[in-house]
Amino acid sequence: MFTDEEIIHRILDGEDYLYEALIRKYNQRLYRISRSIVHDEDEVEDIMQSAYLNAYLNLAGFKGKSTFATWLTKILINESLLHKKRRAKRSQVLLEKQDNNYDYETPLSSLMNSELKAVLEESIAKLPEKYRLVFVMRELEDMSTNETMGALGLTESNVKVRLNRAKEMLRDVLSGHYKSSAVYDFHLTRCDKIVNRVMTEISSAIDIRDHKRD
Repeated sequence: MFTDEEIIHRILDGEDYLYEALIRKYNQRLYRISRSIVHDEDEVEDIMQSAYLNAYLNLAGFKGKSTFATWLTKILINESLLHKKRRAKRSQVLLEKQDNNYDYETPLSSLMNSELKAVLEESIAKLPEKYRLVFVMRELEDMSTNETMGALGLTESNVKVRLNRAKEMLRDVLSGHYKSSAVYDFHLTRCDKIVNRVMTEISSAIDIRDHKRD
């Protein structure tokens, strides 16, 4: 099994197809984190695609000052926040309508029924964004405190305070059930969809790059 850094070196040496391995590795993390900022599944897929393409196109600029996972997560968060701002500017009325009609109808794991899953996702969605984002990263994605600090630009104290505050807000409803893969689930079909979209765009980018060299 190659490390992220080894895969990146090989990609930069011309083995672009290996980028698919990184996409599949981080798809669920990026989906959950972006979903904690933007509540629309289709929009989240578009944001993920943009983040992956942005990372690919700037891969040569990755200096390893942080892990690739942290670097990619920061790109994803920036893309998500930028998308949210653009959507708010386009139509405040549409934003409110989307928030009021949040869709929780997703397949269930064997551990949870649909009613409980909807309650959990709705409860998480209602958290203030700064608490919700830390909660999803630390508790759903098992990101370390250092990873979360690096991705969000927070101090260790801020991460811990926000996580504890989120848990306090959710304690009564969650009752120990929140740490489940069923919340903001990311299925293989969606994974394949993201991979295919990103790799197609990368192939086009490579064609354009090679054409400019000729």
